[in-house]
Amino acid sequence: MTGVLYGVGLGPGDPDLMTLRAHRLISGARVVAYPALAGGESFARAIAADAIAPGTREIVMDVPMTTARAPAQTAYDKGAREIAVALEAGEDVVCLCEGDPFFYGSFMYLFARLKDRFNVQVIPGVTSITACAARAGLPLAARNERLTVLPGPLPEAELRARIEGAESVAIMKVGRHLPKIRAVIDTLGLTEHAVYIERASLPQEVVCPLAEAPTNAPYFSMILLTKGADPWL
Repeated sequence: MTGVLYGVGLGPGDPDLMTLRAHRLISGARVVAYPALAGGESFARAIAADAIAPGTREIVMDVPMTTARAPAQTAYDKGAREIAVALEAGEDVVCLCEGDPFFYGSFMYLFARLKDRFNVQVIPGVTSITACAARAGLPLAARNERLTVLPGPLPEAELRARIEGAESVAIMKVGRHLPKIRAVIDTLGLTEHAVYIERASLPQEVVCPLAEAPTNAPYFSMILLTKGADPWL
């Protein structure tokens, strides 16, 4: 009998936002796996740290932060091989994933490599979008409105076109792209409708109007934009 691989969503950062099922699986795990910045720490592990039992075996996937795809894919190849060995030995493996495993989550790369050989179960988590909306006190969509999710690295022209044709927008992976995104939103005359959030749910959280956002943004930052005036009233 082979083990089961669980892709467990941890939520945006606050351990209290983990689901009961996620916490139960992590605390009972004998083997956990998680990504980490190459040579650095793992945000995923930090979220789940208090739930990981002493003596738990840990499979660390060192993923380099680079725009090139090959180095990260090599890291997931290696991680998938290590996880497969544990599964073939009959051990369940709990893979820790920030946010939700299937919403810009790194677990999807392991899922693609292992789903045809093993029983893989996905445990959803609170997404960064819903966490940011909650912390900003900003309902994102009502009735038949559309919510558009955009990654910050998109080219400027595409960002402008997609924002212009949207009703509510969540721009993720802001980071070093903040000046470009800011300029696009300002050009469209929508700055007063935009809210900037970084590190939602963590002690270092920042929530402010986009016009007051810092010059430099971390990777874990987002811009929420709604064009309507209280459409939920």
